[in-house]
Amino acid sequence: MDIGILILRLLVGLLVAGHGVQKISSHLGGKGLEGGTEEFRADGFRGGALTALAAGGGQIGSGLLLAAGLLTPLAATGAIGVMTVALTVKWRHGLWVQNDGYEYPLVLIATAAALAATGPGAWSLDAALGLTPYPLWWAALALVAGLGSGLLTRLVLHRTAAPAIAER
Repeated sequence: MDIGILILRLLVGLLVAGHGVQKISSHLGGKGLEGGTEEFRADGFRGGALTALAAGGGQIGSGLLLAAGLLTPLAATGAIGVMTVALTVKWRHGLWVQNDGYEYPLVLIATAAALAATGPGAWSLDAALGLTPYPLWWAALALVAGLGSGLLTRLVLHRTAAPAIAER
């Protein structure tokens, strides 16, 4: 069982972190901070570069913590939060990813929640530091806090109307 959790943690954690790297740099096929900023603006978010940096940094940090199995409930909360924002962006396209839907963010949210519930396994920094097992209520807290932070971010940073075009 521990090898399965290790594989899952590494795959999901590194994918989440890689997604963050793409938001803020030209590595891994990213378009740099300018590209990340433009992506958020095109999706209707305020904040420009700061929004892209916060999202990218949150994805990199939570993804690396998940991959390492360190502070797993906190890492899951971060991953759930940033992927909830992504899900809200993709929602209007429906479920399936081939239609630019929310399938992928949903899978990452569910996987992060499952890792918070199962724990990071024996081959993790949490286990090496004696932090495991986490009580099951941590998983519920991670899910609620992650979903709540993602929805709050959407509420606070997303424009409800098209931005005004400055004249001149």
